[in-house]
Amino acid sequence: MRSSYLTEKELINDQPRERSLSRSRSRGWEWILFGIILLVSDGLNISLALRFAYLIRFELTLPIFDPQALTSIDYYEGLILLIIPTWLLIFLFRGLYKRNNLLGGVQEYHLLFEANTLAMIIIIAVGFFEPRFIFARGWILIAWFSAFFFTALGRFLLRRVAYFLRTYGYFLSKAIIVGYNQESAEMAQQLSDVRYSGLNLIGFIASSENKIELDKKIKVVGDLNQLGDLIERHHIDEVILTSSALRREDLLDVFEKYGTSDKVKLRISSGLYEIITTGLSVREFAWVPLVEVNKVRLTGSEVVLKTALDYGLSIPILLLISPILLLISIAIKLDSPGPVIHRRRVLGVNGKEFDAFKFRTMVVDGDAVLDRYPEKKVELAKYHKIKDDPRITRVGRFLRKTSLDELPQLFNVLRNEMSLVGPRMITAPELAEYKKWGINLLTVKPGITGKWQVSGRSDVSYQERVRYDMYYIRNWNIWMDIQLIIQTIPAVLSKRGAY
Repeated sequence: MRSSYLTEKELINDQPRERSLSRSRSRGWEWILFGIILLVSDGLNISLALRFAYLIRFELTLPIFDPQALTSIDYYEGLILLIIPTWLLIFLFRGLYKRNNLLGGVQEYHLLFEANTLAMIIIIAVGFFEPRFIFARGWILIAWFSAFFFTALGRFLLRRVAYFLRTYGYFLSKAIIVGYNQESAEMAQQLSDVRYSGLNLIGFIASSENKIELDKKIKVVGDLNQLGDLIERHHIDEVILTSSALRREDLLDVFEKYGTSDKVKLRISSGLYEIITTGLSVREFAWVPLVEVNKVRLTGSEVVLKTALDYGLSIPILLLISPILLLISIAIKLDSPGPVIHRRRVLGVNGKEFDAFKFRTMVVDGDAVLDRYPEKKVELAKYHKIKDDPRITRVGRFLRKTSLDELPQLFNVLRNEMSLVGPRMITAPELAEYKKWGINLLTVKPGITGKWQVSGRSDVSYQERVRYDMYYIRNWNIWMDIQLIIQTIPAVLSKRGAY
């Protein structure tokens, strides 16, 4: 990984443009305007979803629906006008317009699904207790799915716009990190991407213990004694305490001053930056709260949901593409001698090794071929990949460009060795590249696709891949998997980074 020391130049280059840095604290009107736009977008999308449901239920005259149901367009138009405000009120009460729940990742989709489900349940309940409130069951069921789809799509597009505007200084909170050590430097490195962190990182506050040890290139804006003045001068919104870099007395002092302050939000790092990825649980023993580190990232209902998604998609896909698999197998056999399937020994959950299946894309005497290209061997050793690999066959080059070589990994999914979405699979020697993050990587199954796949595949550096994998593990939920599966389709079609 790159050095954990974040230079002032690097920090500034990762921030919004200089003209934006001089702005005061995040302005309320930006979020008010965004909330109004979001409210209008949700209302239009719910209306579209209800009309779409009417089209499917009544105008397509599908045989699965009861033809005797009430079909009056005027009645349903009035019903839609009544339902939309109710639906939006539920969104409001579920916190879908609160600043803390916006632009924060796939958790927003989770809340959105819950709100849409609650809206449908309330409408059904009203229909049950009020006989004058009549509607077709098929219509409301289709409306449930379509409302979630359209509102999620609308919010996804608005989020992309907001992420773009963040690079110009909008929708940002000014933040400062208190304490400097390895943990705080690595946090700063990840938080410096303003599009996703939403933080305009001003710099570090050095404690008296580590101030003299700091590299001169580090952007230090003051020490603990100046914290209050710096908060006022720079209009700081967020204060991030690095617990592993501060004395207990200093932590308590800062918390006493700003823990309940309405001027800033106080956030405290765990001090377990390397292992927090797997998740923590807190249990009291004789009134003493103790933190337990989970051995695996996914537990309980999370495992059930992820397994259901894996099997629910893998089995139908394999049935549909079985003729394609047969044709590819024949093409590989005709193109070059050797087995159809290549087995790569990789690491699974808790370091358990297994054979990951891929269509063979190289000649069988690949090592002998590579010996004739010493510069390629150096490239392979350094980057674990070769851009113009002389070992690849003609059919293999096509399979790699289209990612068809990875289709046999669907059988690894059925064998519960891999998942449709997850970190990129690695071999035992590659684990060293992950350094301390390796203890987290093996807490989930590797995936056929993942954040690295939709972000450029082979064009992504190893350091970026590590960061993507850790982000996925730390922030996983089922909506992230669904989002990444959808994003994989254009990523594969674009062929970017595929070689």
